[in-house]
Amino acid sequence: MNIRSRALAVLAGVVTLLVGVLAPASAAGSARAPYCGLVWGSLPESGAATTAGLTVTDVRAGRHACFDRLVVDLRGPAAATGYSVRYVDSVHQVGTGTRVPLEGGAALEVVVDSPAYDEYGRATYLPPSRGEVVDVDGFRTFEQVAWAGSYEGSTTLGIGTRARLPFRTFTLIGAPGDDAVRLVIDVAHRW
Repeated sequence: MNIRSRALAVLAGVVTLLVGVLAPASAAGSARAPYCGLVWGSLPESGAATTAGLTVTDVRAGRHACFDRLVVDLRGPAAATGYSVRYVDSVHQVGTGTRVPLEGGAALEVVVDSPAYDEYGRATYLPPSRGEVVDVDGFRTFEQVAWAGSYEGSTTLGIGTRARLPFRTFTLIGAPGDDAVRLVIDVAHRW
């Protein structure tokens, strides 16, 4: 073996050694921590109702450091309500099937297993506008919240989001003697 061949062999060994040492370090450096520590996903979420009798009384939204939040306020026996929250191609008005136009890059359908009317058919909640249930101007993720109706014991809302982003859904039940129940939908600002 001549000097040139030996030098190339040594150089190849050094390169192999460096790749072996640096590759794990760069792989570890590229593994990012979750955004704001959130470990949510974008798959459908649902919960089963434990009792009937809850009615929708309000819908409101809020901005947080890492996510936008929609809250559906319910009244009735303090128990969790059933719900289904999922990304869909489009949200449709209940009863008619008419497409509900939503701004944004993705549509999140929220179905609450509670009506927005009482046992006599009187409204317990009427949105100020079907196309703008709550004002989300200036929010980072929410583009629009629209009303898709309340029919046969359930209420449907559409959330237009900037993109298909991670979300979580949960219920908060009031203290004993408090008949307030809240369905909470948080949608992250980014992955």
